[in-house]
Amino acid sequence: MQVVIIDDAEVNLVLLRHLVGLLKGCTTQLFADPIAGLRHCQTSIPGMVIVDYMMPDLDGVELIRRFRATPGCADIPVLMITANDQTAVRHRALEHGANDFLSKPIDKTEFLARARNMLALRTSQKRLEDRASWLAEEVVKATEEIVQRERETIFRLARVAEFRDPETGAHIQRMAHFSWLIGVRLGLPMEQLDILLEAAPMHDVGKVGIPDSILLKPGRLDEDEFAIMKQHSTIGHQILSGSDSSLLQMAAEIALSHHEKFDGSGYPAGLAGTSIPLPGRIVAVADVFDALTSTRPYKKAWETERAMAFLEDNRNSHFDPDCVDAFLSRLTEVEEIRRRFQDA
Repeated sequence: MQVVIIDDAEVNLVLLRHLVGLLKGCTTQLFADPIAGLRHCQTSIPGMVIVDYMMPDLDGVELIRRFRATPGCADIPVLMITANDQTAVRHRALEHGANDFLSKPIDKTEFLARARNMLALRTSQKRLEDRASWLAEEVVKATEEIVQRERETIFRLARVAEFRDPETGAHIQRMAHFSWLIGVRLGLPMEQLDILLEAAPMHDVGKVGIPDSILLKPGRLDEDEFAIMKQHSTIGHQILSGSDSSLLQMAAEIALSHHEKFDGSGYPAGLAGTSIPLPGRIVAVADVFDALTSTRPYKKAWETERAMAFLEDNRNSHFDPDCVDAFLSRLTEVEEIRRRFQDA
C-alpha cells in the first residue's frame, strides 16, 4: 500500500516516513512541494494520503478538494495534520473530504492507531472493488456463453430450413452478408449490424411448415399452391416470436416482413413504405438479388447487370429505394461475398 506524504517541512517528512515504516506492507512517497504531490496522487492513485495544512502555494484543504475531484480518488483515506486550535480548518477539511486528523506535535501511538484504521478501511474497500470486478467479469463470461448457445441454436434452426429448402446454405450466407453491407451503408450501429447478420439467415425458417409437394416443386406454383407457400412468413414468425432475445426478435420480424413490398403489394400484411420494419426491407433486397443471380433447378442464374437493373426498375415498388442505393453502392464487396460463399 503506497502512502503519499505531503509536507513542506523536511523534518516532518522524515518523521512521518519513519512512522509509516512501522506499518506492515506500506511504502512511502514524499513531497515537499504540494503541487507536485497532488499531481502524483492524480496520476498514481495511492492507498492513503497524509497532508499538512500550512503549505505555500497550495494549502492542505485546497489540495484535498482537488484530490477528491480526481476520478477514482473519492474513497482514498486522507489524514490531515493540523494544530490543536485550528477547529475551523478541520471543519473545512471535513467538508472537502478529509477522513481524520493528527495534531501537532505528532504522537507516535496515536498516529499508528489512526493510520492502521484508515489502511484497514482502504484494504476492505479494495477487496470489495476486486470482488465487484470479479463478479462483473463472471457475468460477462456467463452472458457470452448464453449468447454463444443462442447463436448455435439459431444456426441449427437455419440448417433445418436449409435441408428442406432447395436453396443452398451458401445462399443463406450470401444474403446475410449482403444485408450486413446494406446496414453498414445505412449507418446502423454495430450492435444492430451484428444481430442483423445472425438473424437474416432465419428469414425462410417457416418453410419447414410447407408441404414438400409445394416447396420442392420444380415448376411454377399455381395460385392455390402459392397461397400455401406464402404462409411460410407467418409460420416463421410463430416459430421465432415471443422470445426475450433481441436476436430472435429481429429474426421473427424479418421472417414476417421480408416479403412485404414498398408499394404495399406484398404479403402477409400488405405493409407499405417505412411501416415495413427496416430489417425486412434490407433483407428483401439482399434475398432477391442473390436468388436472381443464383442457379436453381428451375432457372439459370442472371447476370449481375441484369439483377442490378431489376433492383433499379423495382425501387419504390418492390424495394425501399434507400436500401437499393445502399446495396448498389457496395458492389465491390458484393462480388467478394459471392466469391467467398459459392454454391457446391
